[in-house]
Amino acid sequence: MVKKKSANASASIARNKRATFEYRIEDKIEAGLQLMGWEVKSIRMGKVNLSDCYVYIKEGEAFMHGCTIQPLNTASTHVICDPIRTKKLLLKRSEIDKLAGLIERQGYTLIPLSMYWRKGAWVKVEIGLGKGKKDHDKREDTKEREWKIEKARVMKKDKENT
Repeated sequence: MVKKKSANASASIARNKRATFEYRIEDKIEAGLQLMGWEVKSIRMGKVNLSDCYVYIKEGEAFMHGCTIQPLNTASTHVICDPIRTKKLLLKRSEIDKLAGLIERQGYTLIPLSMYWRKGAWVKVEIGLGKGKKDHDKREDTKEREWKIEKARVMKKDKENT
């Protein structure tokens, strides 16, 4: 039996690791991304940073702000490359309306979690709908993560001794 690989794992471009530490993610949505040609070339080279990125909704459209895509040295001279250009997200109207309602009424935040290739040619962004964590929540997560590491270390040691 051949084991299939995850579609997102092999096609991953960038991840926002800080997002899961700062926010409690309750729902995930996949969105398309409107890009320029030089941005696609830079993304293929892996020059993307999602760490200080967020999503906002304005006039019925979703936009991603703060995503840094560094232009290549070989970029065309007639194209003005703005590394932190605000990018439009491609979502259905019903999804945008639902997200806008949750953001306005219940205080949620939209955070880009990862960027990946879909079907080889399309760049997709996974957006997390979450709420900010308090300091004590972050400390609990850190303790839990450290306990898992310690537990794995002890289990490995016990396994070697037997």
